[in-house]
Amino acid sequence: ITKVFCESGQSEVGGHALRGWPSRENFTMKTTRTFLYTVLASAFALALIVGGAFWGRPVQAQTTADAFTGEDIDGLLYMIEEEKLARDVYLMLDGQWDLRVFQNISRAEQKHMDSVARVLAAHDIDNPALDSEIGEFTNPELQALYDDLIAAGSQSVADALRVGTAIEEIDILDLQTYVDDTGEADIQQLYANLLKGSSNHLRAFVSNLERQTGETVQPQYLDTQTYDEIMNDSNTRGNRNRGANRFRQ
Repeated sequence: ITKVFCESGQSEVGGHALRGWPSRENFTMKTTRTFLYTVLASAFALALIVGGAFWGRPVQAQTTADAFTGEDIDGLLYMIEEEKLARDVYLMLDGQWDLRVFQNISRAEQKHMDSVARVLAAHDIDNPALDSEIGEFTNPELQALYDDLIAAGSQSVADALRVGTAIEEIDILDLQTYVDDTGEADIQQLYANLLKGSSNHLRAFVSNLERQTGETVQPQYLDTQTYDEIMNDSNTRGNRNRGANRFRQ
């Protein structure tokens, strides 16, 4: 699909403008970071070290949400709704186009949500996706984006598959950002696993889209090098068809 970046900062999929979709210069769904988080986290860490030294006791690792920075918590809350957005969009598009790729990947996205939910529950963090209906989000940007993606994917089978590739590319970019920004091992492992899944999903959508259109799919948001590495990752796929077979129509 040809990627169009409007002057307003909106983008288009299949000729349909997407509200809240990032520009190339601001490519992740949520890249704004608050400097205050870094200052507070550093001050907190210093206080623990100094306090531990003063009382002659080693500083113990935290196992609750207190160990997470504001960025860590915001990232987890955003990612569970981003995974929900993917699941909900795929469920709706499967209902419209009856493609096995949407049915199978929607189930995989549910597993992604469950993985994030377990981390939230383990650290006593409220889950914003808990008991929410399909297509309902607490984040207004994701709510508007969901509505636009459904409209775009309803135009044709090819447009629906393009929506799938766009969602997975953006998911990969967000996960790459979040995994680099956290120092928590359990969150890093979570995001690494989600990245593997999203890479598999992207390959599946690309494979289906190329068979539908007979065209070679180009990346919409990923840079060409990253996209090619994902498409040719021998550890998870081996070639352009392996690893995506179980998601085919």
